[in-house]
Amino acid sequence: TGRNLHGFDPFRIPSAYAVRDAARQTQRLLDRHAEDGHGLPESVALVLWGTDNLKTEGAPLAQALALMGVLPRFDSYGRLAGATLRPLAELGRPRIDVVMTLSGIFRDLMPLQIKMLAEAAYMAATADEPEDQNFVRKHALAYMREHGGDMETASLRVFGNADGAYGSNVNMMVDNGRWEDEDELAETYTRRKGFAYGRAGRPVQQAKLLHHVLADVELAFQNLDSVELGVTTIDTYFDTLGGISRAVRRAKGGQSMPVYIGDQTRAGANGGTVRTLSEQVALETRTRMLNPKWYEGMLEHGYEGVRQIEAHITNTMGWSATTGQVQPWVYKQLTETFMLDPEMRERLAKLNPTASAKVANRLLEASERQYWTPDAATLQALRRAGEELEDRLEGVYEKAAA
Repeated sequence: TGRNLHGFDPFRIPSAYAVRDAARQTQRLLDRHAEDGHGLPESVALVLWGTDNLKTEGAPLAQALALMGVLPRFDSYGRLAGATLRPLAELGRPRIDVVMTLSGIFRDLMPLQIKMLAEAAYMAATADEPEDQNFVRKHALAYMREHGGDMETASLRVFGNADGAYGSNVNMMVDNGRWEDEDELAETYTRRKGFAYGRAGRPVQQAKLLHHVLADVELAFQNLDSVELGVTTIDTYFDTLGGISRAVRRAKGGQSMPVYIGDQTRAGANGGTVRTLSEQVALETRTRMLNPKWYEGMLEHGYEGVRQIEAHITNTMGWSATTGQVQPWVYKQLTETFMLDPEMRERLAKLNPTASAKVANRLLEASERQYWTPDAATLQALRRAGEELEDRLEGVYEKAAA
């Protein structure tokens, strides 16, 4: 039928509603950036997931188009046929450069949309417009002056994995803890996501170009469209948005930048709230991890519930590792709630000794990596709790072996 499992026709993504809504949502992003004391960004890093675009009929990719001042073009049958530039006079602001990184699912399910996004960037880069009104063109010309080559290459802005590969592996590195510094995470991200998709739709590794365009990025952004999954619930968020944020920071010589979350969980024209990553993590920590209703609900699930608590703490540290934008009080209160309360620690250990020991070790790791600085008494108590849980875990293994 040509329709995907969600009932949407992939040939008609983005939908007309998504395009209209994108103008509102991107303006909210730009307004929030201005409220935080920044000027109009010349370049934005935007993460595009396949499932999110399917559920919202292409809302995130429509936001990428809106930032560049581009509209989708459809043929006489209503099928996606390419892109078309909005006149600058109609747009009312300069065209913003957008570095788009795709999930593997997006790549697999939306080849037409990939070509459209690549065409949009190329059309903007080749438009006969002043550079101060067209940042896509400004940055493409700067790349050509520095590195040579042609406009076809200089205008590439859609990046992702090689065919058959998925994810950036930043989440795996954080989970196993086998990394020395944050630049290792950036290197892993750029190596995995350094394949550029052009108008032909074929990926070509472009490490030099990716480093160049990331150095221009002034903010990173991703939508959140599920009330069930937050940025600390699953590791895919910091694997993608966190990964590119760390890669940008390395490309900019260690300079930090704002990271924003577009909360799209409220439907309708008035829906959509833009928060900083720090605000989003704080909100989720208060409403979930530190909320007795939430963690008691988790503990009712026994072994798996404790594992979910541990996953939230690991994902929180993943945001510290990739953005440095988690407030220290988060770790302090998580420590007090789950490790320094003897009764809670005993409950966790009985339900899942392995995950409970990982909770202590992760909080200690966050301290060692200087994501928070507990006072001497708190650190000593956390270490004792960790040792107690490790001893208990060894006893479980010994009993099982016997």
